[in-house]
Amino acid sequence: MALSRIARGSSLSQSLSKLSPETAQIVSRTGQSASNNARQVHLFTLVSSCNKTSIQNYSNNIIFQSRGISNTPQFQHPSAQAALDYDSEPETERVMPELGPTKGFEKPRVVVLGTGWGACRFLKDIDTKIYDVVCISPRNHMVFTPLLASTCVGTLEFRSVAEPVSRIQDALAKSPGSHFFLANCTAIDSDKHEVYCTVVTNDGLPYEPYEFKVAYDKLVISVGAEPMTFNIKGVYEHATFLREVYHAQKIRQKLLLNLMLSEHPGISVEEKRRLLHCVVVGGGPTGVEFTGELSDFIMRDVRQRYTHAKDHIKITLIEGNELLGPFDPKLRQYATNHLAKSGVNIVKGIVQEVQKEKILLKDGTEIPYGLLVWSTGVGPSKFVNKLDLPKSRGRIGVDEWLRVPSVQDVFALGDCAGYLEHTGKEVLPALAQVAERQGKYLATVFGTIGKQRGGRAYQSKDVDLGKPFEYHHLGSMASVGRYKALVDLKQNKDSDGLSLAGFLGWLMWRTAYLTRTYSWRNRIYVAANWATTLFFGRDNSRIGV
Repeated sequence: MALSRIARGSSLSQSLSKLSPETAQIVSRTGQSASNNARQVHLFTLVSSCNKTSIQNYSNNIIFQSRGISNTPQFQHPSAQAALDYDSEPETERVMPELGPTKGFEKPRVVVLGTGWGACRFLKDIDTKIYDVVCISPRNHMVFTPLLASTCVGTLEFRSVAEPVSRIQDALAKSPGSHFFLANCTAIDSDKHEVYCTVVTNDGLPYEPYEFKVAYDKLVISVGAEPMTFNIKGVYEHATFLREVYHAQKIRQKLLLNLMLSEHPGISVEEKRRLLHCVVVGGGPTGVEFTGELSDFIMRDVRQRYTHAKDHIKITLIEGNELLGPFDPKLRQYATNHLAKSGVNIVKGIVQEVQKEKILLKDGTEIPYGLLVWSTGVGPSKFVNKLDLPKSRGRIGVDEWLRVPSVQDVFALGDCAGYLEHTGKEVLPALAQVAERQGKYLATVFGTIGKQRGGRAYQSKDVDLGKPFEYHHLGSMASVGRYKALVDLKQNKDSDGLSLAGFLGWLMWRTAYLTRTYSWRNRIYVAANWATTLFFGRDNSRIGV
């Protein structure tokens, strides 16, 4: 009725008469709304050639506006939605979040990439009265790698070998200008003094991937290295490495799972032997120590708690050269004999391919396995390979003061760094003690730079950095199981020094690593775990998926 009254009072009645009955019916449903806005209804005189859907959509729009709702209702017709997208304003380009350059009243900012031995020692010793520190790493803790093998079989718990970086450097938790970012660095712009990062996980963040950039005055690259696979097919897919806590967790879960699966009814003897065959590839300190721990676990705990599996479980250690190559020859022979007595099958061979349930050696030998641990050393990471920086044997090239000479304010240390050829020094081995001592030295260098007001970007070019870094090898140690260990304190193979093996070496090994853990908290954890294992055996609870 309201629509009729409007039509009688204007020339609109003639326009409405031109509409088809079906279209007029649609328009009539807007009656109440159109009475409030005659001008909008008048527009319908222009749509005699339009289809029903277009009229319906416009009608809906009028009704929503007459009710005070400002947003346009969603169109249901695909072509109408496409028109809406076409007419919409273009989306504003996303601005990358950033931690911008430091200002004059702020302390210079040092960005540290990594939380390994070198990075954490640097974080521990750097003077935070002079610098603000930003640490960027995909993990928020340091791993005490010499004891990592012990966590795989329950001798130690995982938290005993992990030290949070906020406990190593409390400024990361307390200082307003210092931060820890759980992220991977993806690129470095040395001209702009910026690093570009991607957050490890996007859960709860506004978009994916969540990327940001951080400006630096000084940059310390200590991203470590990656396990070497020698491009052997199937290693990444089927083997487990032993460098991180989650690697140890995966090994422990797989080992306990295979022990339990082997006891199920219907499992053939051949399949049971495969499930319980633990293969370790790599005869370096990590591979030998894990083999020793695994042997102890089998000799004491498996025999007592998995009596149905004790006669089928076996360990094979595969090495292409000599076990424990850097050690004294007599110690290497001692380790070989001791592991053989402990039931370890030592195979000298080269892996050609890794398949889901077996390993193929170059001589044609096939070795079935249930658990495969890969420990063949480390090499440059993909991140280091793609950096546009000078390289030395695949590592970031540095001078005697651990500076990257081709760019300003960039330093590198640890497994990812190596001396350039012009220094006349050999690339140092990828050892924890090398990285730790480099971190300690570099913190001293930064103290010198800060005291000479060179902490800002581009301000340290002419600063006297003092004595260059010098490395002196402190020796090597390795546990071989059953309360036996090797201690080699020689500077090199040809020099004189203490070398011993056996129970006394085991006491020295445990004492050294107990005192080298980063905090009293972890020392108490480790000592308590050792005591618990001695009196009650290893924990064989399988927790997790």
